Amino acid sequence: MTDELLLEPGTLLAAWPDLMDPNFMHTVLVLCRHTEEGAFGFVTNRRTEFTVADLLPDHELLAHSSFPVHLGGPVDHSTLQFLHTLPDRIPGGVQVTGELMLGGDLDALARALDELGDDAGARVRLLLGYSGWGAGQLEGELRSGSWIPAPHTPSAIFGPEGEDQWRRVVRSSGVVGEDLGNQPPDVSWN
Repeated sequence: MTDELLLEPGTLLAAWPDLMDPNFMHTVLVLCRHTEEGAFGFVTNRRTEFTVADLLPDHELLAHSSFPVHLGGPVDHSTLQFLHTLPDRIPGGVQVTGELMLGGDLDALARALDELGDDAGARVRLLLGYSGWGAGQLEGELRSGSWIPAPHTPSAIFGPEGEDQWRRVVRSSGVVGEDLGNQPPDVSWN
């Protein structure tokens, strides 16, 4: 395998417009790790109906939080993880890139969510499950055009959700992305 196919942590992957896999159709992923052994990351633009209180009802500080939880991917929905850009407020996380962190102290997370209030969504994303690829799998998907790599920006991870987030990331990928961001998943829908 060549290093040119290994993507840096923090790279965004937007699903190609015609990717019909229901797990990834019109998704945006942030890649956390990509090595010759495989890769993993999180879908960032699919909100679930759950709140953190639904999933952590026994946590002293988070049991009453209405902060939303997103679907990080199709793998292991028994794990709740979080991405954030608050390394000074939430210690114990692992650096993905720059200020983008994965995980950290749950009590500190609870305090940050409370202190930031409505602004917390621009700095924190709670994720149920993750997206993963075995050795060579993501490289094959990149070669076949399933994913459009795009540069990392906090607003692309923590900004507007759903279709709007996907379209913005596709458009940010360059000249080709400008036109692709307007296409429906199936061109016969035109």
